[in-house]
Amino acid sequence: MMTLFRRRPGEAVSTRDMMIASIPILIAVSLCVWIMVRFARPLPPDTIVMITGSADGAYQRFALRYQSILRQHGVKLELRESSGAVENLDRLKDPNSGVDVGFVQTGLAKADGEQALVSLGSLFYEPVWIFYRSDATLDRMIQLVSRRVAVGEPGSGTRALADMLLDANELTPAMVTLLPIGGEAAANALFAGDIDTAFYVGAPESPVIQKLIGNPDVKLMSVTIADAYSRRFPFLTALTLPQGSMDLVREYPRQNTQLFAPTATLIARENLHPALISLLLQAASEVHSGAGPFHRVRDFPAPRDGDFPLSSEAQRFYKSGPPFLQRYLPFWVAALVDRLLFLLLPIIAIALPLLRVMPSLYSWRVRRRIYRWYGELKVLELEMRAQQDRSRVGQFLERLDRIEDRAFRRTLPLAFHNEMYTLREHINLVRHTLDKWNEVTAGASRSSAAAVESRP
Repeated sequence: MMTLFRRRPGEAVSTRDMMIASIPILIAVSLCVWIMVRFARPLPPDTIVMITGSADGAYQRFALRYQSILRQHGVKLELRESSGAVENLDRLKDPNSGVDVGFVQTGLAKADGEQALVSLGSLFYEPVWIFYRSDATLDRMIQLVSRRVAVGEPGSGTRALADMLLDANELTPAMVTLLPIGGEAAANALFAGDIDTAFYVGAPESPVIQKLIGNPDVKLMSVTIADAYSRRFPFLTALTLPQGSMDLVREYPRQNTQLFAPTATLIARENLHPALISLLLQAASEVHSGAGPFHRVRDFPAPRDGDFPLSSEAQRFYKSGPPFLQRYLPFWVAALVDRLLFLLLPIIAIALPLLRVMPSLYSWRVRRRIYRWYGELKVLELEMRAQQDRSRVGQFLERLDRIEDRAFRRTLPLAFHNEMYTLREHINLVRHTLDKWNEVTAGASRSSAAAVESRP
Protein backbone atom coordinates (compact mmCIF):
# COMPACT_ATOMS: atom_id res chain seq x y z
CA MET A 1 0.00 0.00 0.00
CA MET A 2 2.74 2.48 0.85
CA THR A 3 4.26 2.13 -2.60
CA LEU A 4 1.16 3.76 -4.06
CA PHE A 5 2.11 7.02 -2.36
CA ARG A 6 5.87 6.83 -2.79
CA ARG A 7 7.15 9.72 -4.85
CA ARG A 8 9.35 9.03 -7.82
CA PRO A 9 12.39 11.17 -8.54
CA GLY A 10 11.53 14.17 -10.66
CA GLU A 11 7.78 13.68 -10.40
CA ALA A 12 5.69 16.76 -11.30
CA VAL A 13 3.62 16.86 -8.07
CA SER A 14 4.39 15.96 -4.50
CA THR A 15 1.46 13.84 -3.33
CA ARG A 16 2.12 14.50 0.36
CA ASP A 17 2.44 18.25 -0.13
CA MET A 18 -0.66 18.33 -2.29
CA MET A 19 -2.66 16.46 0.35
CA ILE A 20 -1.49 18.77 3.12
CA ALA A 21 -2.25 21.85 1.01
CA SER A 22 -5.76 20.45 0.45
CA ILE A 23 -6.54 20.21 4.17
CA PRO A 24 -7.92 23.80 4.50
CA ILE A 25 -10.20 23.21 1.51
CA LEU A 26 -11.42 19.89 2.88
CA ILE A 27 -12.11 21.44 6.28
CA ALA A 28 -14.00 24.41 4.78
CA VAL A 29 -16.05 22.24 2.41
CA SER A 30 -16.85 19.71 5.14
CA LEU A 31 -18.00 22.51 7.45
CA CYS A 32 -20.13 23.98 4.67
CA VAL A 33 -21.69 20.58 3.91
CA TRP A 34 -22.51 20.07 7.58
CA ILE A 35 -24.15 23.50 7.84
CA MET A 36 -26.15 22.99 4.64
CA VAL A 37 -27.36 19.52 5.65
CA ARG A 38 -28.12 20.72 9.17
CA PHE A 39 -30.17 23.75 8.17
CA ALA A 40 -31.38 22.99 4.63
CA ARG A 41 -35.06 22.21 4.21
CA PRO A 42 -35.75 18.53 3.49
CA LEU A 43 -37.59 17.37 0.41
CA PRO A 44 -41.29 18.28 0.58
CA PRO A 45 -43.71 15.71 2.02
CA ASP A 46 -45.99 13.93 -0.43
CA THR A 47 -49.20 14.74 1.46
CA ILE A 48 -50.96 18.01 2.30
CA VAL A 49 -53.95 18.17 4.64
CA MET A 50 -56.54 20.78 3.61
CA ILE A 51 -59.61 21.76 5.62
CA THR A 52 -62.47 22.78 3.35
CA GLY A 53 -66.07 23.23 4.46
CA SER A 54 -69.40 21.47 4.16
CA ALA A 55 -69.90 18.78 1.56
CA ASP A 56 -72.36 20.95 -0.43
CA GLY A 57 -70.27 24.13 -0.32
CA ALA A 58 -68.03 25.91 -2.79
CA TYR A 59 -64.92 25.29 -0.67
CA GLN A 60 -65.36 21.54 -1.09
CA ARG A 61 -65.90 21.84 -4.84
CA PHE A 62 -62.77 23.93 -5.30
CA ALA A 63 -60.76 21.61 -3.03
CA LEU A 64 -61.69 18.61 -5.20
CA ARG A 65 -60.25 20.42 -8.21
CA TYR A 66 -57.08 21.20 -6.24
CA GLN A 67 -56.88 17.53 -5.31
CA SER A 68 -57.05 16.45 -8.95
CA ILE A 69 -54.34 18.91 -10.04
CA LEU A 70 -51.95 18.00 -7.22
CA ARG A 71 -52.45 14.30 -7.90
CA GLN A 72 -50.99 14.85 -11.36
CA HIS A 73 -47.79 16.09 -9.67
CA GLY A 74 -47.54 13.12 -7.32
CA VAL A 75 -48.82 14.98 -4.24
CA LYS A 76 -51.79 13.73 -2.25
CA LEU A 77 -54.24 16.37 -1.02
CA GLU A 78 -56.16 15.01 1.95
CA LEU A 79 -59.47 16.84 2.45
CA ARG A 80 -61.24 17.34 5.74
CA GLU A 81 -64.76 18.72 5.93
CA SER A 82 -65.79 21.36 8.46
CA SER A 83 -68.73 23.54 9.40
CA GLY A 84 -67.16 26.53 7.66
CA ALA A 85 -64.54 29.25 7.69
CA VAL A 86 -64.56 29.86 11.46
CA GLU A 87 -63.80 26.23 12.21
CA ASN A 88 -61.20 26.23 9.44
CA LEU A 89 -59.39 29.10 11.10
CA ASP A 90 -59.57 27.48 14.53
CA ARG A 91 -58.14 24.22 13.18
CA LEU A 92 -55.35 26.05 11.38
CA LYS A 93 -54.44 27.88 14.59
CA ASP A 94 -54.21 24.58 16.47
CA PRO A 95 -50.69 23.17 15.93
CA ASN A 96 -51.92 19.68 16.87
CA SER A 97 -54.79 19.54 14.38
CA GLY A 98 -52.64 18.14 11.57
CA VAL A 99 -54.10 20.69 9.13
CA ASP A 100 -51.67 22.39 6.73
CA VAL A 101 -53.85 24.69 4.65
CA GLY A 102 -57.45 25.79 4.34
CA PHE A 103 -59.98 28.27 2.97
CA VAL A 104 -60.73 31.19 5.29
CA GLN A 105 -63.07 34.13 4.85
CA THR A 106 -61.59 37.57 5.43
CA GLY A 107 -62.82 39.57 8.38
CA LEU A 108 -62.96 36.62 10.79
CA ALA A 109 -59.70 37.29 12.60
CA LYS A 110 -56.74 39.60 12.87
CA ALA A 111 -53.25 38.16 12.79
CA ASP A 112 -51.20 38.40 15.93
CA GLY A 113 -47.64 37.39 16.68
CA GLU A 114 -48.72 34.07 18.21
CA GLN A 115 -50.49 32.76 15.11
CA ALA A 116 -48.09 30.83 12.91
CA LEU A 117 -50.21 31.38 9.81
CA VAL A 118 -49.57 33.04 6.46
CA SER A 119 -51.76 33.96 3.53
CA LEU A 120 -51.22 32.52 0.07
CA GLY A 121 -53.45 35.15 -1.48
CA SER A 122 -57.08 35.98 -2.22
CA LEU A 123 -58.96 33.47 -4.37
CA PHE A 124 -62.47 34.79 -5.10
CA TYR A 125 -65.24 36.98 -3.77
CA GLU A 126 -67.75 35.42 -1.40
CA PRO A 127 -70.80 37.67 -1.66
CA VAL A 128 -73.35 37.94 1.13
CA TRP A 129 -76.47 36.47 -0.45
CA ILE A 130 -79.73 37.32 1.34
CA PHE A 131 -82.58 35.24 -0.10
CA TYR A 132 -86.12 35.87 1.11
CA ARG A 133 -89.77 35.09 0.54
CA SER A 134 -92.04 38.13 0.32
CA ASP A 135 -94.42 39.83 -2.01
CA ALA A 136 -92.64 43.10 -1.24
CA THR A 137 -89.12 43.96 -2.38
CA LEU A 138 -86.57 44.13 0.42
CA ASP A 139 -83.41 46.20 -0.04
CA ARG A 140 -82.33 46.97 3.54
CA MET A 141 -81.53 44.71 6.46
CA ILE A 142 -83.65 46.75 8.80
CA GLN A 143 -86.60 45.26 6.89
CA LEU A 144 -85.81 41.86 8.43
CA VAL A 145 -87.58 42.82 11.65
CA SER A 146 -90.08 40.15 12.79
CA ARG A 147 -88.83 37.67 10.20
CA ARG A 148 -87.49 34.15 10.70
CA VAL A 149 -83.87 34.30 9.50
CA ALA A 150 -81.47 31.39 8.94
CA VAL A 151 -78.01 32.74 9.80
CA GLY A 152 -75.88 29.65 9.19
CA GLU A 153 -74.50 26.90 11.36
CA PRO A 154 -72.26 27.71 14.34
CA GLY A 155 -68.64 27.72 13.20
CA SER A 156 -69.47 28.86 9.69
CA GLY A 157 -68.34 32.10 8.09
CA THR A 158 -71.95 32.84 7.24
CA ARG A 159 -72.95 32.81 10.91
CA ALA A 160 -70.03 35.02 11.96
CA LEU A 161 -70.68 37.63 9.30
CA ALA A 162 -74.48 37.55 9.71
CA ASP A 163 -74.12 38.22 13.43
CA MET A 164 -71.78 41.11 12.65
CA LEU A 165 -74.15 42.66 10.10
CA LEU A 166 -77.26 42.27 12.24
CA ASP A 167 -75.46 43.86 15.17
CA ALA A 168 -74.35 46.77 12.95
CA ASN A 169 -78.03 47.28 12.03
CA GLU A 170 -79.05 47.09 15.70
CA LEU A 171 -81.20 44.05 15.08
CA THR A 172 -81.38 42.09 18.33
CA PRO A 173 -82.69 38.53 18.85
CA ALA A 174 -85.84 40.10 20.29
CA MET A 175 -86.47 41.77 16.92
CA VAL A 176 -85.45 38.93 14.61
CA THR A 177 -85.89 35.17 15.03
CA LEU A 178 -82.43 33.72 14.35
CA LEU A 179 -82.22 30.09 13.30
CA PRO A 180 -78.82 28.28 13.34
CA ILE A 181 -79.22 26.43 10.05
CA GLY A 182 -77.49 26.80 6.71
CA GLY A 183 -76.69 25.05 3.48
CA GLU A 184 -79.24 22.69 1.96
CA ALA A 185 -81.25 22.63 5.19
CA ALA A 186 -81.82 26.39 5.09
CA ALA A 187 -82.67 26.29 1.37
CA ASN A 188 -85.25 23.53 1.86
CA ALA A 189 -86.76 25.41 4.82
CA LEU A 190 -87.00 28.55 2.68
CA PHE A 191 -88.71 26.64 -0.15
CA ALA A 192 -91.13 25.09 2.31
CA GLY A 193 -91.99 28.43 3.88
CA ASP A 194 -90.66 27.41 7.29
CA ILE A 195 -88.37 30.45 7.31
CA ASP A 196 -88.60 33.86 5.69
CA THR A 197 -84.96 34.75 4.99
CA ALA A 198 -81.63 32.92 4.66
CA PHE A 199 -78.10 34.34 4.80
CA TYR A 200 -75.39 32.75 2.70
CA VAL A 201 -71.77 33.69 2.25
CA GLY A 202 -70.18 31.88 -0.66
CA ALA A 203 -69.04 31.84 -4.25
CA PRO A 204 -71.61 31.84 -7.06
CA GLU A 205 -70.38 28.34 -7.98
CA SER A 206 -71.75 26.93 -4.70
CA PRO A 207 -74.43 24.31 -5.49
CA VAL A 208 -76.86 25.71 -2.94
CA ILE A 209 -76.46 29.25 -4.35
CA GLN A 210 -77.14 27.92 -7.85
CA LYS A 211 -80.19 26.11 -6.54
CA LEU A 212 -81.60 29.20 -4.82
CA ILE A 213 -80.80 31.79 -7.43
CA GLY A 214 -82.82 30.08 -10.12
CA ASN A 215 -85.89 29.38 -8.01
CA PRO A 216 -88.87 31.63 -8.77
CA ASP A 217 -90.27 31.32 -5.23
CA VAL A 218 -87.43 33.23 -3.59
CA LYS A 219 -85.87 36.62 -4.21
CA LEU A 220 -82.32 37.94 -3.84
CA MET A 221 -81.96 41.15 -1.86
CA SER A 222 -80.23 43.99 -3.70
CA VAL A 223 -78.63 46.03 -0.91
CA THR A 224 -78.93 49.66 -1.92
CA ILE A 225 -76.34 50.81 0.61
CA ALA A 226 -73.71 48.16 -0.28
CA ASP A 227 -71.04 50.88 -0.52
CA ALA A 228 -71.79 51.91 3.06
CA TYR A 229 -71.07 48.39 4.29
CA SER A 230 -67.74 48.31 2.43
CA ARG A 231 -66.74 51.57 4.13
CA ARG A 232 -67.89 50.41 7.56
CA PHE A 233 -66.11 47.05 7.20
CA PRO A 234 -62.86 47.39 5.19
CA PHE A 235 -62.70 43.65 4.47
CA LEU A 236 -65.91 43.92 2.43
CA THR A 237 -66.07 44.95 -1.22
CA ALA A 238 -69.15 46.46 -2.84
CA LEU A 239 -70.09 44.45 -5.94
CA THR A 240 -72.62 44.58 -8.73
CA LEU A 241 -74.17 41.37 -10.02
CA PRO A 242 -74.97 42.35 -13.63
CA GLN A 243 -78.38 41.71 -15.08
CA GLY A 244 -78.50 38.27 -16.69
CA SER A 245 -75.02 37.29 -15.51
CA MET A 246 -76.19 34.18 -13.65
CA ASP A 247 -78.50 32.88 -16.37
CA LEU A 248 -78.44 34.42 -19.84
CA VAL A 249 -81.42 32.45 -21.11
CA ARG A 250 -83.79 33.30 -18.24
CA GLU A 251 -82.03 36.63 -17.80
CA TYR A 252 -81.43 36.26 -14.10
CA PRO A 253 -81.11 38.49 -12.20
CA ARG A 254 -83.71 40.71 -13.83
CA GLN A 255 -81.76 43.85 -13.00
CA ASN A 256 -78.38 44.80 -11.64
CA THR A 257 -78.13 43.65 -8.03
CA GLN A 258 -76.02 45.39 -5.42
CA LEU A 259 -74.14 43.09 -3.07
CA PHE A 260 -71.07 43.22 -0.87
CA ALA A 261 -68.55 40.51 -0.22
CA PRO A 262 -65.60 39.38 1.86
CA THR A 263 -62.83 37.52 0.03
CA ALA A 264 -61.91 33.87 0.34
CA THR A 265 -58.23 33.44 1.10
CA LEU A 266 -55.95 30.44 1.18
CA ILE A 267 -54.30 30.28 4.60
CA ALA A 268 -51.40 27.97 5.43
CA ARG A 269 -49.20 27.20 8.37
CA GLU A 270 -45.93 29.10 8.04
CA ASN A 271 -43.87 25.89 8.18
CA LEU A 272 -45.48 24.48 5.05
CA HIS A 273 -42.73 23.56 2.60
CA PRO A 274 -42.06 26.35 0.02
CA ALA A 275 -42.24 23.89 -2.88
CA LEU A 276 -45.74 22.85 -1.80
CA ILE A 277 -46.79 26.50 -1.45
CA SER A 278 -45.71 27.10 -5.02
CA LEU A 279 -47.57 23.99 -6.18
CA LEU A 280 -50.74 25.08 -4.36
CA LEU A 281 -50.54 28.51 -5.97
CA GLN A 282 -50.16 26.93 -9.40
CA ALA A 283 -53.31 24.92 -8.70
CA ALA A 284 -55.06 28.07 -7.44
CA SER A 285 -54.13 29.88 -10.67
CA GLU A 286 -55.61 27.07 -12.72
CA VAL A 287 -58.82 26.90 -10.67
CA HIS A 288 -59.54 30.59 -9.96
CA SER A 289 -58.03 32.56 -12.85
CA GLY A 290 -61.12 32.38 -15.07
CA ALA A 291 -63.78 35.07 -15.35
CA GLY A 292 -66.84 35.16 -13.11
CA PRO A 293 -69.88 37.31 -12.40
CA PHE A 294 -67.81 39.58 -10.16
CA HIS A 295 -64.35 39.52 -11.71
CA ARG A 296 -62.49 39.33 -14.98
CA VAL A 297 -59.96 36.80 -16.27
CA ARG A 298 -56.78 36.58 -14.11
CA ASP A 299 -58.12 38.91 -11.41
CA PHE A 300 -57.57 35.97 -9.02
CA PRO A 301 -55.62 34.60 -7.28
CA ALA A 302 -54.16 37.89 -6.13
CA PRO A 303 -51.87 39.18 -3.35
CA ARG A 304 -54.59 41.31 -1.81
CA ASP A 305 -54.65 42.51 1.76
CA GLY A 306 -56.00 40.00 4.23
CA ASP A 307 -55.98 39.17 7.89
CA PHE A 308 -52.59 37.46 7.72
CA PRO A 309 -49.24 38.40 6.16
CA LEU A 310 -48.53 37.14 2.67
CA SER A 311 -45.94 34.36 2.72
CA SER A 312 -42.56 35.15 1.16
CA GLU A 313 -42.94 32.26 -1.29
CA ALA A 314 -46.34 33.64 -2.37
CA GLN A 315 -44.82 37.09 -2.87
CA ARG A 316 -42.22 35.59 -5.22
CA PHE A 317 -44.90 33.62 -7.06
CA TYR A 318 -47.09 36.66 -7.70
CA LYS A 319 -44.07 38.68 -8.80
CA SER A 320 -42.23 36.13 -10.96
CA GLY A 321 -44.49 33.11 -11.40
CA PRO A 322 -43.58 29.52 -10.51
CA PRO A 323 -39.95 28.73 -9.62
CA PHE A 324 -37.72 28.30 -12.67
CA LEU A 325 -37.16 24.57 -12.19
CA GLN A 326 -40.87 23.81 -11.73
CA ARG A 327 -41.63 25.43 -15.08
CA TYR A 328 -39.57 22.85 -17.01
CA LEU A 329 -39.22 19.80 -14.75
CA PRO A 330 -41.69 17.48 -13.03
CA PHE A 331 -42.43 18.60 -9.48
CA TRP A 332 -40.39 15.99 -7.63
CA VAL A 333 -37.45 16.25 -10.02
CA ALA A 334 -37.49 20.03 -9.58
CA ALA A 335 -37.63 19.65 -5.79
CA LEU A 336 -34.64 17.28 -5.81
CA VAL A 337 -32.58 19.47 -8.14
CA ASP A 338 -33.43 22.54 -6.08
CA ARG A 339 -32.18 20.83 -2.92
CA LEU A 340 -28.97 19.71 -4.65
CA LEU A 341 -28.35 23.23 -5.91
CA PHE A 342 -28.99 24.58 -2.42
CA LEU A 343 -26.29 22.25 -1.14
CA LEU A 344 -23.79 22.56 -3.99
CA LEU A 345 -23.79 26.25 -4.84
CA PRO A 346 -22.45 27.43 -1.44
CA ILE A 347 -19.85 24.65 -1.55
CA ILE A 348 -18.73 25.74 -5.00
CA ALA A 349 -18.72 29.38 -3.90
CA ILE A 350 -16.37 28.49 -1.04
CA ALA A 351 -14.29 25.87 -2.83
CA LEU A 352 -13.44 27.90 -5.96
CA PRO A 353 -11.56 30.71 -4.15
CA LEU A 354 -9.78 28.13 -2.01
CA LEU A 355 -8.79 26.17 -5.10
CA ARG A 356 -7.20 29.32 -6.46
CA VAL A 357 -5.19 29.64 -3.25
CA MET A 358 -4.22 25.98 -3.22
CA PRO A 359 -1.35 26.26 -5.78
CA SER A 360 0.19 29.01 -3.65
CA LEU A 361 -0.07 26.85 -0.53
CA TYR A 362 1.48 23.95 -2.39
CA SER A 363 4.35 26.07 -3.73
CA TRP A 364 4.96 27.56 -0.29
CA ARG A 365 5.25 24.09 1.26
CA VAL A 366 7.76 22.92 -1.35
CA ARG A 367 9.81 26.13 -1.28
CA ARG A 368 9.84 26.12 2.51
CA ARG A 369 12.38 23.27 2.42
CA ILE A 370 14.58 25.16 0.01
CA TYR A 371 14.31 28.26 2.21
CA ARG A 372 15.27 26.19 5.24
CA TRP A 373 18.46 25.08 3.51
CA TYR A 374 19.12 28.67 2.50
CA GLY A 375 18.69 29.58 6.15
CA GLU A 376 21.31 27.05 7.23
CA LEU A 377 23.62 28.25 4.48
CA LYS A 378 23.22 31.86 5.60
CA VAL A 379 23.98 30.97 9.23
CA LEU A 380 27.12 29.17 8.12
CA GLU A 381 28.25 32.13 6.03
CA LEU A 382 27.65 34.58 8.89
CA GLU A 383 29.73 32.45 11.24
CA MET A 384 32.53 32.34 8.70
CA ARG A 385 32.59 36.12 8.29
CA ALA A 386 32.19 36.84 12.00
CA GLN A 387 34.96 34.52 13.24
CA GLN A 388 37.39 34.61 10.34
CA ASP A 389 38.91 31.49 11.93
CA ARG A 390 40.61 29.70 9.11
CA SER A 391 41.55 26.85 11.31
CA ARG A 392 37.86 25.81 11.29
CA VAL A 393 37.67 25.50 7.51
CA GLY A 394 37.34 21.74 7.82
CA GLN A 395 34.34 22.08 10.15
CA PHE A 396 32.73 24.60 7.84
CA LEU A 397 33.22 22.30 4.85
CA GLU A 398 31.64 19.36 6.72
CA ARG A 399 28.57 21.44 7.54
CA LEU A 400 28.41 22.65 3.96
CA ASP A 401 28.61 19.07 2.69
CA ARG A 402 25.75 18.04 4.96
CA ILE A 403 23.57 20.89 3.63
CA GLU A 404 24.38 19.94 0.05
CA ASP A 405 23.83 16.23 0.72
CA ARG A 406 20.38 16.77 2.24
CA ALA A 407 19.38 19.11 -0.58
CA PHE A 408 20.62 16.64 -3.18
CA ARG A 409 18.89 13.64 -1.63
CA ARG A 410 15.61 15.45 -1.12
CA THR A 411 13.27 14.76 -4.05
CA LEU A 412 11.35 17.81 -5.26
CA PRO A 413 8.74 18.17 -7.98
CA LEU A 414 10.22 18.83 -11.38
CA ALA A 415 8.85 22.39 -11.50
CA PHE A 416 11.11 23.37 -8.57
CA HIS A 417 14.38 21.84 -9.82
CA ASN A 418 15.57 25.19 -11.12
CA GLU A 419 15.49 26.57 -7.59
CA MET A 420 17.35 23.51 -6.37
CA TYR A 421 20.09 24.10 -8.92
CA THR A 422 20.25 27.75 -7.88
CA LEU A 423 20.73 26.61 -4.27
CA ARG A 424 23.58 24.35 -5.30
CA GLU A 425 25.21 27.26 -7.14
CA HIS A 426 25.06 29.32 -3.95
CA ILE A 427 26.48 26.40 -1.98
CA ASN A 428 29.34 26.29 -4.44
CA LEU A 429 29.94 30.04 -3.92
CA VAL A 430 30.41 29.46 -0.20
CA ARG A 431 32.52 26.40 -0.95
CA HIS A 432 34.67 28.52 -3.28
CA THR A 433 35.29 30.95 -0.40
CA LEU A 434 36.32 28.08 1.86
CA ASP A 435 38.60 26.67 -0.87
CA LYS A 436 40.33 30.07 -1.09
CA TRP A 437 40.79 30.02 2.65
CA ASN A 438 42.35 26.59 2.32
CA GLU A 439 44.67 27.81 -0.41
CA VAL A 440 45.75 30.82 1.66
CA THR A 441 46.28 28.66 4.72
CA ALA A 442 48.18 26.07 2.68
CA GLY A 443 50.33 28.79 1.06
CA ALA A 444 51.15 30.25 4.43
CA SER A 445 52.11 26.82 5.72
CA ARG A 446 54.39 26.20 2.76
CA SER A 447 56.09 29.58 3.21
CA SER A 448 56.72 28.84 6.88
CA ALA A 449 58.13 25.41 6.04
CA ALA A 450 60.42 26.87 3.36
CA ALA A 451 61.65 29.49 5.79
CA VAL A 452 62.51 26.86 8.37
CA GLU A 453 64.37 24.70 5.81
CA SER A 454 66.42 27.71 4.58
CA ARG A 455 67.83 28.39 8.01
CA PRO A 456 71.50 27.28 8.49
